Amino acid sequence: MSNLKSLAKDTAIYGLSSIVARFINYLLVPIQTARFAASGGEYGIITNVYAYVSILIILLTFGMETTFFRFMSKEGEDPRKVYSTALTMLMTSSMISVLLVLCFLHPIAAAAGYADHPEFVAVMFVTVAIDAFMAIPFAYLRYLHKPVKFATLKIINILLNILLNILYLIVLPKLKLNLFGIYDEQFTLNVAYVFYINLFCTIATLLMLWKEWATMPFRIDWNTCKRMLGYTWPLLVMGVAGQLNQAASQIIFPRFFDGTQAEARAQLGIYGACIKIAMIMVMITQAFRFAYEPFVFGKSKDKNNRETYAQAMKYYLIFTLLAFLVVMGYLDVLKFVIGKSYWEGLRVVPIVMAAEIMFGVFFNLSFWYKLTDRTIWGAYFSGIGAVVLITTDILLIPQYSYMACAWAGFAAYATSMILSFFIGQHYYPIRYPLKSMAVYVLMAVLFYAVMQAVPHEWPVVLRLAINTALICAFVGHILYHDLPLKSLPVVGKYFR
Repeated sequence: MSNLKSLAKDTAIYGLSSIVARFINYLLVPIQTARFAASGGEYGIITNVYAYVSILIILLTFGMETTFFRFMSKEGEDPRKVYSTALTMLMTSSMISVLLVLCFLHPIAAAAGYADHPEFVAVMFVTVAIDAFMAIPFAYLRYLHKPVKFATLKIINILLNILLNILYLIVLPKLKLNLFGIYDEQFTLNVAYVFYINLFCTIATLLMLWKEWATMPFRIDWNTCKRMLGYTWPLLVMGVAGQLNQAASQIIFPRFFDGTQAEARAQLGIYGACIKIAMIMVMITQAFRFAYEPFVFGKSKDKNNRETYAQAMKYYLIFTLLAFLVVMGYLDVLKFVIGKSYWEGLRVVPIVMAAEIMFGVFFNLSFWYKLTDRTIWGAYFSGIGAVVLITTDILLIPQYSYMACAWAGFAAYATSMILSFFIGQHYYPIRYPLKSMAVYVLMAVLFYAVMQAVPHEWPVVLRLAINTALICAFVGHILYHDLPLKSLPVVGKYFR
């Protein structure tokens, strides 16, 4: 139980920072969706470009974060050599990639669908390259258990991004000015500001991380490098395939949508804005991952580690299901995060949230092959999931538009999760409390069904009251069966 409390403490710190950061980042959604109407397709461009970004960041970091934690905690390894080797590898690969992209900028921009705006691709790629390099200094902060500095830098980055978005997308357009002269009303220039602002904030964060990277020797220990690459290449394949499950739909959509490019961008913008509401699940999973990855490798030698992993899985599922019910129960309020012209896409939210829960379960399951050094299995699972997603998208997008994207992600994560569970039980059996977990899943499904059955003609206040009662019933079940009040930190002593 002490292990779980330690994990919960770190998750709470990372989680609070992640929640604050994501909440602040959510402000970008109303700002950008207010500035860019759904019909214009500008937000579709942003959605499409950042889908490419999410794939590129995986390629440029090539699984080195997980590899870094594995080798830093591995017996017989020199942590300083591991850190300098990882840092130098990412710096070198990022610089070479930027040079190659700049040399072939125009054909790459044309292939991405932005032949008229190659600057989108150039700015995007430089930003991703810097982000990839910073992955190891940020991982080093997690290794040193410095969540406060980690969180502070992340939040500063987002706050700066928000302020500059407000300045360039709202304040200066009202004044018909920008910092360099007369404001250009062309939407493409407005969209470009979003990318330039992101690059500026990334460079600022890099400078604030100066101590973590500039004071380290940039040297590669080739023996360490060889072993790290042998461990990480399946993680790269797994990472790309896994990220394809999240981003491929936004990349594929404009190419298979049955309509004009302008209509495709408008529909993609609606989908991209609405899935932002579902990102609370990504937030929870990310917070859990930041704490869980070093925790798992650190506890790998403990005798009762499998029991700990099983309990961690259960609590992860409980709280993500609770988050699902909260979001769906208060969707009538949360929908105001995005512009009204985007509301028609809200029906994707429950599907995307359910898919993200399964992704989180898949992430929890993934440690059996990481701990046994069978990382190739992760590549298999994610690769199969990516094939399911892309196939579903190609077949269904022409007929069902962005709803196909939501269901494609659901099918892909379900496939990866189920495969990982059954094969993992063969190589690294863990006795998960499946019966108890199934009860929570069934309760969540039942309560969601009741929420949906309440007529939409009823007053919003009444619907919110019914949904609140259902959420409280779910919380009551948690407190009674798995998390009694007396076990809670700080306040628990008042319930003994």
